[in-house]
Amino acid sequence: MGELDEAAVDEAMSEDPDEALALLADLTGATDPALRALARRLAGRLMLDVARRGDASRRGTGRMTLKPFAPEEGDLDIDASIDALAAVRRGSPADPEGLRVRGWTRPGTALCLVLDRSGSMGGAPLASSAIAAAAVASRAPEDYSVVVFGRDVVVVKSQDAPKDPERVVTDVLALRGHGTTDLAGALLEAGRQLSRSRAARRITLVLSDCRATVEGDPIAATASLDEVAVVAPASDDEEATEFARRAGARLVTVDGPSSVPAAIAAALRD
Repeated sequence: MGELDEAAVDEAMSEDPDEALALLADLTGATDPALRALARRLAGRLMLDVARRGDASRRGTGRMTLKPFAPEEGDLDIDASIDALAAVRRGSPADPEGLRVRGWTRPGTALCLVLDRSGSMGGAPLASSAIAAAAVASRAPEDYSVVVFGRDVVVVKSQDAPKDPERVVTDVLALRGHGTTDLAGALLEAGRQLSRSRAARRITLVLSDCRATVEGDPIAATASLDEVAVVAPASDDEEATEFARRAGARLVTVDGPSSVPAAIAAALRD
């Protein structure tokens, strides 16, 4: 009791990562306090590592803008730098403050991850949620939030408050399921979280089968959201597919926890 063989966990990860991640997620709810604490620490580190191995490239629609002079920022804009260049021709030393370059600027991206903890949340579903939190923390470390919903809607990490990524992951792992599903309430909270961001692109990422079981209109709740993407279990995606169609959201599916980072990358791709 109270011991966890990390070498055995590494071996299990090499043989069947989804099964190993599911088992580790279950151990984070162990009745033995010492084992539970060890499992949460190991799971937090491991799931961040799994998320970072996925496709974490940041994508977005860029635009050409003028910037202060820096050789790596783009090509010199002659028209915008004409006064400084004229001074050089008259024999004065070049003044970098008067030079401008033209280069691509990518807008910031804000993310709100919405996690479903309804029903029985443990094993693979819990591991998937934790890895999703880790992946979002890696993609948008300065501008993201995590909202968890079941019977109630809980903000695990708010948009404008810094929080250590490993702490976010372990907090998600500490959650257990609640029977009903307030999807509409979670989407409304996502809108409130993202309204605090100044990012040019604001995306709500929903990890759920989208099976709402309480009053509220999830489709209407998406009206104030700029972009919505849904990550659903491949074995149970019928209602998520219908929700995505009606909401105009992108949909990707996952087979297990280890496929979550790549699925998120695909869901967020322009």
